[in-house]
Amino acid sequence: LKKEAKSMHTSQNHRTACGIITALLLILWVAFIFCNSMDNADTATLKSGAVLAMLRRILGSEGAELTEFIVRKTAHFTEFAIEGILLLSVVKGYTTRPLRFLGWPLLAGLMTALTDETIQLFSLGRSSQVTDVWIDFAGVVTGTLLAFLVQAIFRRCKTSWDLHGGLF
Repeated sequence: LKKEAKSMHTSQNHRTACGIITALLLILWVAFIFCNSMDNADTATLKSGAVLAMLRRILGSEGAELTEFIVRKTAHFTEFAIEGILLLSVVKGYTTRPLRFLGWPLLAGLMTALTDETIQLFSLGRSSQVTDVWIDFAGVVTGTLLAFLVQAIFRRCKTSWDLHGGLF
């Protein structure tokens, strides 16, 4: 009985530590997003241009059709997809039924997107775009659903593994 209680206590400590680490990663990621929004237009253009040049070098002739516009919009989507993954991970740290609370990470992601575009209003040479809010939110939704799907697959595989005692 003591061994079982100790194992449960260790499991809870691990879950708490993972929850704290995930929350800290989320905070750092949102800070990264907001820092990018604070860049003035020239700095943002330099960053996008550097990524575009790197992608064109990697892709060769296949990357010839890439534009700075595509790079920027893809960056928006990707940043917020990662935020969606982190948001669901934080929620999962507090409940065993994350689907019941799925609205919270989506709302938090939407609020981050709105704040992100508002920050850009105050960055020299930048503007706020409603389309970017939609792109950002689509990233949050995609990341959240992707994280949920991956976690559901792992849970199903683990259950199958436990029931059948291995792979075959």
